[in-house]
Amino acid sequence: MSRFVLALDQGTTSSRAIVFGRDGRPVASAQRELSQIFPAPGEVEHDPEEIWSSQLAVAREALEKAGLSASDIAAIGITNQRETTILWDRRTGRPVANAVVWQSRVSAPICERLKAGGLGDLFQAKTGLVLDPYFSATKVRHLLDSVPGLRARAEKGEILFGTVETFLIWRLTGGAVHVTDASNASRTLLFNIHRMEWDDELLEALDIPRAILPEVRSSSEVYGETAPEHLGAPIPIAGAAGDQQAALFGQACFTPGSAKNTYGTGCFLLLNTGTTPVSSANGLLTTVGWKLGGRVTYCLEGSVFIAGAAVQWLRDGLKAIRTSREVEDLARQAAGGTAGVYLVPAFVGLGAPHWDAYARGAILGITRDTTVAHIARAAVESMAYQTRDVLDAMQRDAGIELGHLKVDGGAAVNDALLQFQADLLGVPVRRPAVTETTALGAAFLAGLAVGYWKDIAEAARAWRLEREFTPTMPAGERDALYRRWQKAVSRSLDWEER
Repeated sequence: MSRFVLALDQGTTSSRAIVFGRDGRPVASAQRELSQIFPAPGEVEHDPEEIWSSQLAVAREALEKAGLSASDIAAIGITNQRETTILWDRRTGRPVANAVVWQSRVSAPICERLKAGGLGDLFQAKTGLVLDPYFSATKVRHLLDSVPGLRARAEKGEILFGTVETFLIWRLTGGAVHVTDASNASRTLLFNIHRMEWDDELLEALDIPRAILPEVRSSSEVYGETAPEHLGAPIPIAGAAGDQQAALFGQACFTPGSAKNTYGTGCFLLLNTGTTPVSSANGLLTTVGWKLGGRVTYCLEGSVFIAGAAVQWLRDGLKAIRTSREVEDLARQAAGGTAGVYLVPAFVGLGAPHWDAYARGAILGITRDTTVAHIARAAVESMAYQTRDVLDAMQRDAGIELGHLKVDGGAAVNDALLQFQADLLGVPVRRPAVTETTALGAAFLAGLAVGYWKDIAEAARAWRLEREFTPTMPAGERDALYRRWQKAVSRSLDWEER
């Protein structure tokens, strides 16, 4: 048996690769930032060739750092920024346009037309999602409508569609395999999560040809092998899941009622609801967590579009910090809190539970005494406030009260953020020893498929607590702060002219 598993973690702002051992600990890793393309306000794109080249480069680099060859790797697991949409030529493999990123609002007019046609309930009933530009299908429709000649080529079967893991698997296998897993399929607005198949009625409503779609497979099985030229020898590609579902799996949230929150570019709270999909009456999504051994696990999810990206804005837009890690020190300078300043980071609209594509960012409560430190602290605290928005809605939908919250993602290293999160929620917040839970989840899924880990119980033993943050804030103070946050959010809604 090979000694390690390789996880490829293709995210919104970077491509990463991590080698894991049987104990779930990282052995070596590599990372490269990904260029962000902003064609117009509210629109976000990536270069698919950069996604591919950066991901392949970090995979090679991680193996080199670990002193390993392909023969040392039992399997590869892939996790990815979800909903981001790529179309490419079936014959040449070349993308026909830039990838339309999940954050992009470019297909908002398409969503508005579908809603006006009374189709919102149909899509929600079948997919568990809301009609929002966040999801893949309206991005596909936008590309088919806007790239000259593309629709005709797609109808002839010359064009392939995939979310990022599909594109990477296709490239890694030398164009031999065109597949997606159930978790990523459930984020497209085209997949019936009850019947677990592509839905012809939805395809017709969006005028998308079935010929472009990948085959839907489970989240843990061997899809194919890497072409030898990529990593030196064939390696089984044996697991795939969207980044948030992979993080839930990596957090060992295997039982109904367990939940995690990821603080990344966005902020994503997922609750395992077991083998039965739970519909939301509070603006949340019902989604597939994973399909494993023929059994489907469902989740409730709250998706926040801008979390850590607000810190990147402080760095790149305001030039208030040089590196993202400096935000904790800058925010600490506002020792007494934000002094009433709230930052609502609706830079690309608001996700759950508001779903307002026309909301825009706002800073409120500014006075003559406001400093950049107050704004930095407000940016950090906005992650915690948005998490409470989602968790409150989630508890109403599922009829449970969460006993604790597991956390991960880049901003989970920020102790001040996690303490404020615990205070704002009134429940303990638990940070694992291995915070790379997204990549670890992909590794678990791949390893389980090839027998590297024998079952999920063995995988669960790899999860270890690093620190627990317990609430210390009085309930009255917590509620007062949250009321002001809700007031601030109300000022940002429906701002952009339609």
